[in-house]
Amino acid sequence: MPNDKMINHLVEQWIKIAERDLLTAAQGLQADMIITDTACFHCQQAAEKYLKAFLVKEQIEFTKTHNIMSLLNLCATVDDSFKKTLSEADLLTDYAVEIRYPDEWYEPTIEEARQAFEITLKVKYFVLNKLGVER
Repeated sequence: MPNDKMINHLVEQWIKIAERDLLTAAQGLQADMIITDTACFHCQQAAEKYLKAFLVKEQIEFTKTHNIMSLLNLCATVDDSFKKTLSEADLLTDYAVEIRYPDEWYEPTIEEARQAFEITLKVKYFVLNKLGVER
């Protein structure tokens, strides 16, 4: 069984990587030529990692998944406010895989990319608040 120090380190790693995805999305949305599918992908990745940070902190096992609702359901086993507050984050799920390959590819609009970013910020601040992390 991992000790608190190991758990806290792993939580910090998940948050650090999520922050990098979020920064990549933000930079993409500020570029002269916005590549919306890439920005949306990084939003999904960031939201996923913030949720996984919470699950690690709570020592809840999870399978390898990009499905945001599955992660929210796991988080809700500890705190049901996750599903109530963040259910719209499930919109990000399709940006993980489906739009990354030619058979399902489409280009999200700039509005969709900005919405994805705003949802991801909501996930970030909600999770960090639950973890007691100030950023």
